[in-house]
Amino acid sequence: MDDGGPGEGRGPVPGRGGRKPGTGAGARARAGALPWLLLAPCLGVLLLVLGYPLTRLVTLSFQTFGQSQLWGFQAPEFTGFDNFAGILGDGEFWAVVVRTILFAAGAVILTMVLGMLVALLQQRVSRWVRTLVNIALVASWGMPVLVAITIFKWMFDSDYGVLNWVLSRLPGVDLIGHNWFASGPQGLAVIMLLVVWGAVPFVAITLGAGLTQVPKELEEAARLDGAGAWGVFRHVTVPILKPIIVMLATLSVIWDMSVFPQVFVMRGGHPEAEFQLLTTYAYDRAFVVNDYSQGSAIALITVVLLLGVIAVYMRQMLRIGEVE
Repeated sequence: MDDGGPGEGRGPVPGRGGRKPGTGAGARARAGALPWLLLAPCLGVLLLVLGYPLTRLVTLSFQTFGQSQLWGFQAPEFTGFDNFAGILGDGEFWAVVVRTILFAAGAVILTMVLGMLVALLQQRVSRWVRTLVNIALVASWGMPVLVAITIFKWMFDSDYGVLNWVLSRLPGVDLIGHNWFASGPQGLAVIMLLVVWGAVPFVAITLGAGLTQVPKELEEAARLDGAGAWGVFRHVTVPILKPIIVMLATLSVIWDMSVFPQVFVMRGGHPEAEFQLLTTYAYDRAFVVNDYSQGSAIALITVVLLLGVIAVYMRQMLRIGEVE
């Protein structure tokens, strides 16, 4: 009785024209759906938390909505792009936009430079010093914003500020009674320092973690080729850290363009015109002037600007991925 050759009557044999288990269209569909199933809870929460406010923001920006509409005395009226036309044609709005961009640019540059310097310094100190620095950074980062604002208000106070007292001890310097908030540029510089002080720890810790991944062999090879400290940093360290630097810079731009409590609380809840940024300007229009539609339109324009920043970030990350 002939039992047949090996494998005969036992179905297709993998590697001999048969189909491997789990490689069909159904398996591929399940594999493609798995990431979305895992993301579904997070996406659902985001939709619930952000979906309605964003929808309401867009709706209000195309309507007339003030106190009368808020209390139900009048129905909201659709006005098309009138709110946006009025805002974009207002010179005060463009002054606020320029001020916000300059503020965010200065804060981001200072944050990235100081964060990189702290991260590089940590690579050249002993372990216990590095531990102390990390503890100080985490403590600074974890400090509530209102506490940090209170400390800075005391430091820069015109009558009792410790900074005026310290600087006045320098030869030829007399800043006793100097009001740092008498002018917009000086006051915004103080607020910028407050923002940078709170942002540097995250940047320094993240860059410090990235520096541990820079191969020592590449640094040694660069030094053997005659590169100095700056050459090693420019041609070895920065290219390797570029994805992290791009990510941190983009996040910093988003955060610094969205600054609100630092300006609002530092100016006692009533920021003067020369202290207005996009966030406080939208708040004033909505809750001080009681023009909720214009406030919503300004907030929507801010969102569009931030989406542009995110688009640039995604493009840079895709380029980096293609190069790698």
